[in-house]
Amino acid sequence: MSTVYLAACLAELVICAALLIRVASGPTVSDRIVAVNTMSTQVTLAVLLFAAWADRTIYLDVAIWLASFSYLATIVWSRYLERGLL
Repeated sequence: MSTVYLAACLAELVICAALLIRVASGPTVSDRIVAVNTMSTQVTLAVLLFAAWADRTIYLDVAIWLASFSYLATIVWSRYLERGLL
């Protein structure tokens, strides 16, 4: 089962690499924000899978922190764009 966790973790990181292309070539700022938010979700899943693979619960705190702050950052960027300051 641990090889499945490791394979899924690596698959999540491959998805993040594909999303980096979207961040670099996004036609609008909104597209880039969505891509960065999706990347943070994928990295959170990769950290959770790595925690399961390594059998280390300390990484769960990192995943929770990453998920919560990336969500807040997306809200802040969206409000910033909504006001037309960018």
